[in-house]
Amino acid sequence: MYEPIRTPSVHSTRTALAGTASDFPHRSREEELDIQLAGHLAALLTATDELRALAPSADLDTAAERLAGEVSRLRGGRTPVRASAPAQGQGGADLAVLHQRAHALAGRALVVAASRADTAAAILAAERMDAHAEAVEGRALASR
Repeated sequence: MYEPIRTPSVHSTRTALAGTASDFPHRSREEELDIQLAGHLAALLTATDELRALAPSADLDTAAERLAGEVSRLRGGRTPVRASAPAQGQGGADLAVLHQRAHALAGRALVVAASRADTAAAILAAERMDAHAEAVEGRALASR
């Protein structure tokens, strides 16, 4: 009544083609969190460099250097790529948007740093969140 299955299972074919499960590269949870944290901090560094191009300040310069150091540490000493071209034609409203984006990026970095138990990165991310929140609030008050 039933016809027997004549082809091998797709699952067994994949396993046979790929070899054993140990053929695939695996990373630990800590390595994955390092990669994720480095990505968030690198994005925050890019936003910081954009802000520095629009409104240079010593605070942003210091923050950029600290962020670059953390990204380099997490990436095993590789220096992060930095934004070097100055932004053209951006005004105060765009500064507020950049500060909001940087605040969100710092928040993401803080969450990952906390789950990774990386105190230095968590402190840096929290400081950057505070600085960007203050900048957004200061711009909101100044525009009133």
